[in-house]
This record gives sequence, structure tokens and C-alpha cells, in this order.
Amino acid sequence: MPIPMKQNMKIGAHLLRQRLKGRKYYPLIVEIEPLFACNLACPGCGKIQYPTDILRKRLSVEDVVNAVEESGTPMVSIAGGEPLLHPQIVEMVEALVKRKVYVYLCTNAILLRRRLEKFTPSQYFSFVVHMDGLRERHDEAVDRKGVFDTAVEAIVEAKRHGFRVTTNSTFFNTDSPKTVRDLLDFLNDELSVDAMMISPAYAYTKAPDQEHFLGVEQTRKLFQEAFSDGKRKKWRLNHSPLFLDFLEGKRDFQCTAWGIPSYSVLGWQRPCYLMSDGYVSTYKELVETTDWSKYGRGRDPRCENCMAHCGYEPSAVIASMGSLRESLRALVNTH
Repeated sequence: MPIPMKQNMKIGAHLLRQRLKGRKYYPLIVEIEPLFACNLACPGCGKIQYPTDILRKRLSVEDVVNAVEESGTPMVSIAGGEPLLHPQIVEMVEALVKRKVYVYLCTNAILLRRRLEKFTPSQYFSFVVHMDGLRERHDEAVDRKGVFDTAVEAIVEAKRHGFRVTTNSTFFNTDSPKTVRDLLDFLNDELSVDAMMISPAYAYTKAPDQEHFLGVEQTRKLFQEAFSDGKRKKWRLNHSPLFLDFLEGKRDFQCTAWGIPSYSVLGWQRPCYLMSDGYVSTYKELVETTDWSKYGRGRDPRCENCMAHCGYEPSAVIASMGSLRESLRALVNTH
């Protein structure tokens, strides 16, 4: 089951409450980057391009808890950088789980086996391991040999210890329908991960490699062909059906970057973690002083090739909530 029923119901209740309160902007999930430091230098990322003084910064457990409580989010994605490098990462996860916040801890898995016993399995907690292809493609994506095998071993060990394990895969214009299907088949059938997340790469400005990001039509063609054999229904994809329709070009949405706001060592980032139009110190200020209508395809030239989950998954979820048919379709997708 990609999303546990209890979690799905909590998210649905959260969204319904926001509507009943008449709120226009509210978080589906908050992206938290407690540090930018990393033990890899992936060409498609570039977070480690920040100056040394910023790479040395760390959010405290209190910083993270305050951000979560101020925003009222039911879910958190802890990213980075590499979160397992943070000296208080275990305490951070424990503090959020204690508050019954669903936590997804994103990691390249290099340190995962060594850190595993410090964590406790919980229905509110999942490791999210980055897997951008099978062995050769993944090691090329992270610019280091052997990382794929390390990640696979860590996933197996985490599952053996009773942890939920999700994967996150980013696809570039060097991918083909076959490489997408081969990876998802492997993760779904061979590793039996609990769920998988997918996203087309966005041209993040600090990324050293600016040549291999997907355009909109390339993205649609890639996923149309990758999903054409019906396996989309078989894979345990951690996405709403409408977002997968969106990737295939069957549906289109306006960006709702406010649905997955980003909080880091620099503050709340506007409008999303992929673009930086400044930072503010509080969630209230982010929501009230950001002109959300300026962003998205057809509005901002920087957004023209973006189909990333951080802007469009919330749009798909909100559209599902507004349709009985799509709500039922999403509910069936959780089993």
C-alpha cells in the first residue's frame, strides 16, 4: 500500500479543515532542509555550492518543531543536503513523531546502515532513499561509483528492521521509457519498497549540470510511453492518480507552490525549494507577503519547463478533493 489508510484519512481531514476555515493557502507537506551540507556532489543538485559559512549552518530541533507547529502541516519531508549528517537528526525525528506528524527522511543512504539502530520504526516515519536509476545510471547521477549498491543494501537492512522505506527518483532527458520502467520494476518487485515517488528534473539554478533537464513535452512523452504498458497500476507509486495523469499530459494544473513550502537554515523560501526569490523568518510572512499568482507555467519564464511534484502534486490533490469520482479513485489507489 503506497499510502497507509490512516495517513490518507489524516491528510484528507487536514485539507477539509482548511476549506471549512476558508483558508486560501495551507501546506500539504513542509519541506525542511536542516542543513545544506552533503557527502555527495550530484551534478543535478548543487546545494553544496553554497558558501562554507552557510554549509556549516544547522537548524535546531526547536527550529524545526516551531516551523511545523506554526505552519500546521500534517507531514514533513526532511531533506538537505544529507540529513543523516545532522547531529540531532534522531531527536528531530522523534520530536515530530511524538506530535504525530508524518515524517519522510530523505537520504542518499550512504550512512543509513550505520545510523539505522538509532531510529525507531513507527507508522509516522519513513526513510526516503534517492534512487535515480539502476546501478550505472544511479552512480552516474550521484557522480560516485558504488552508491547504488550501498543504497540497495541499506534498503534491505531498513526493511529487515521494520522501517517503512519509500524511494524518490528524479528523471532527466537522458532517461528513456525503458530506464524508467526498469527502475520502477526493480524497486517494486525486487526490493519491495513500500512506495515510490517520481519527478521530472527541474533546472535548479545552482546545479552544475544544466544540460539534462526535461522540458514539458519531453516529460509528457517520457511518462506516456513509460506508463503505456499498464504497469502504472501495478507500481506502488506514492502519488495521486491525477498527478500521474498530469505527468502524462492528460490533465494540466496551475502551480500551487504554497502547498509544499520550504524551510531551511536560511528561513522560509519563496516560492519553493527549487527557486529562490528571497527568504522570510516566519510561515505567516511567507504566506501573506508572497505573490503566489506570479508563479507557474505561463506566469514566470523560470517555470516554463517545471512539472515538479512540489508545485503540482498539491494541485492534483486539491483537484481530487473537489471531485467525488477522483476522491474515490485516489482512495482505491491507496490499497
